[in-house]
Amino acid sequence: MATLEKFAYDNGIVKNFAYATALWGVVGMLVGLLAAYQLIFPAANLGLAETTFGRIRPLHTNAVIFAFVGNGIFMGVYYSLQRLLKARMYSDFLSKLHFWGWQLIIVAAAISLPMGLTSSKEYAELEWPIDIAIALIWVVFGLNMFGTILKRREQHLYVAIWFYIATWVTVTVLHIGNNLELPVTFMKSYPVFAGVQDALVQWWYGHNAVAFFLTTPYLGLMYYFLPKAANRPVFSYKLSIIHFWALIFIYIWAGPHHLLYTSLPDWAQSLGMVFSLMLIAPSWGGMLNGLLTLRGAWDRVRQDPILKFMVVAVTAYGMATLEGPLLSIKSVNAISHYTDWTIGHVHIGTLGWNGMLTFGILYWLLPRIFNTKLYSVKLANSHFWISTLGMLFYAIPLYWAGWTQSLMWKEFLPEGVLKYGNFLDTVTQILPMYGLRALGGTLYFSGLFVMVYNLRKTIKSGKLMANEEAEAPARMEPASHGKEHWHRWIERRPVQLLVASTVVVLIGGLVELAPMMLVEDNVPKIASVKPYTPLELEGRDIYIREGCLGCHSQMIRPFRSETERYGEYSKSGEFIYDRPFLWGSKRTGPDLHRVGGKYSHIWHYTHMYEPTSTSPESIMPPYPWLHTDMLDTSSTARKIEVLQRLGTPYPEGYAAIATQDLMKQATEIANELRAGEGGIEDPELERKEIIAVIAYLQRLGTDIEPGPQATN
Repeated sequence: MATLEKFAYDNGIVKNFAYATALWGVVGMLVGLLAAYQLIFPAANLGLAETTFGRIRPLHTNAVIFAFVGNGIFMGVYYSLQRLLKARMYSDFLSKLHFWGWQLIIVAAAISLPMGLTSSKEYAELEWPIDIAIALIWVVFGLNMFGTILKRREQHLYVAIWFYIATWVTVTVLHIGNNLELPVTFMKSYPVFAGVQDALVQWWYGHNAVAFFLTTPYLGLMYYFLPKAANRPVFSYKLSIIHFWALIFIYIWAGPHHLLYTSLPDWAQSLGMVFSLMLIAPSWGGMLNGLLTLRGAWDRVRQDPILKFMVVAVTAYGMATLEGPLLSIKSVNAISHYTDWTIGHVHIGTLGWNGMLTFGILYWLLPRIFNTKLYSVKLANSHFWISTLGMLFYAIPLYWAGWTQSLMWKEFLPEGVLKYGNFLDTVTQILPMYGLRALGGTLYFSGLFVMVYNLRKTIKSGKLMANEEAEAPARMEPASHGKEHWHRWIERRPVQLLVASTVVVLIGGLVELAPMMLVEDNVPKIASVKPYTPLELEGRDIYIREGCLGCHSQMIRPFRSETERYGEYSKSGEFIYDRPFLWGSKRTGPDLHRVGGKYSHIWHYTHMYEPTSTSPESIMPPYPWLHTDMLDTSSTARKIEVLQRLGTPYPEGYAAIATQDLMKQATEIANELRAGEGGIEDPELERKEIIAVIAYLQRLGTDIEPGPQATN
């Protein structure tokens, strides 16, 4: 009989991540609530550049995904991994370095994003120094996790650990691939890929950030904490094997479904759609495996708020992973894309799946590491119902808004003209839905305070078992009992499991990305498309800084309703110098790809200063600082040099005269503004940021001659 070895679980690191989860949950959702109210009351930004919708939206998404959910992942992994492996974490130092390093990254994001320091890529907005810090801390987490796995006492690797391993390796690949960029200055860079290639890489990352940061690690947590909370074994271990391998293989192919009807080649769009539909099977297999674990325990579910949270979480996972593939069907996507339907879908996943499962784990875990009981089951039940109602009040109005938007955008009169030619007609119709969404967000947010109070009282009634004593036999190779299931072999070999997961994940990415990077015909060139002038380039960077792409797309799809409203549909060759691409994923305002030359300079100048003066009932915030702040041209030459290194065909030595050309174009625009009706009397007008923004907007979509309009 093996001798029992005594050791201690590190609950201190679990406590730290649990506290951070609750803290950043409050912060991230507060920022989201502010953004929601700004869509009804634009003045809610208090007139500050740092709190406008365009700047705080990426702060909200990063805070919820990487701060709230991220810390929740680490909390659950550090607790479950030690107990599944019967071993303390490999290194207390690495655990602490991981915790504090991750919190510093979050603080860096909270400072840089409101300042407008952004790469603009969805879920990857942080600039290159922070990207490097994320990579380093992620490696620290990986070393600590694999070090623990290698020194484990439990030979068998439970299903939750497979999901942890796949998460680590895939996020590593995604983070590196999507953040290949050349620095311009300390907090400014340009991506290696441009236009349609950049779009494909971004949504290969963006969709799979949802898959492998918001989904696979939480599935690992589900497979551990749901059976623990229910005190029942997982329903089907064989189903978990199918769920795991099918999910990680299929998920990585689905990214192009975010780019349906864009200028991405049709073969890539079709691959994304087909594999998205295939995702229904493994996703629902995992959901049913979770729910059926509770078979025969539904009386407990009615009484136990922890199980209630977990049941709603797993159900929301099932609903979101059914809806996502349905939204990837081209005919459905033609209705949903760029509308609030997508926002409602995403929040069923984040509020329902991630939020509710995190709350359930916090209620289950903290009393155990503090060796006490939950302070109030009634308060936990109250939190459950507040959060559930908040989620419904949040999502349902957004579905309503999305269908309203799409129907109004596409409706024609018998005469063959758009019924709602003014985009603002659609905006005013959905404001009541935005009000209900804000109410739902307020309810969900208020539930957090109920939880924090309940957990605080729970913690005060107990004492942290920072080093929880445990004992287990030393690891021994299992005795052979004849033929066993084939999967048992890899479940005892973490290195082989890591390698196999990596290969399975890389297949889809390579098949989709390699042709787009290596086959030149996939991105046909258009001779009339030229690089941006230095002034237009600076204006584009200001457009990115202010987060304008959060509300405006730059991709006209080949639908009659869109070509009638905006002009010629977009071609991939028009974007070959766009670093980063700015196609957007939501139209709170109209598409801007053909806005160049549509309005006068003075219209843009006035519109940016006070949008309602040119567009009554607009919910766009004003940008008065653009009219007073001086344009910074100190890095213009460096930007040209970096873009030349990336293949943009500026003339040799052009960086040396770029600022001179910039001022020449700025003076021309400023003189037109001074000479026009209601002339602008500003002696330094040509040096203001607004001039660069006008130059960029007036350039958009003017590189090609309009062709025959699409009629489908």
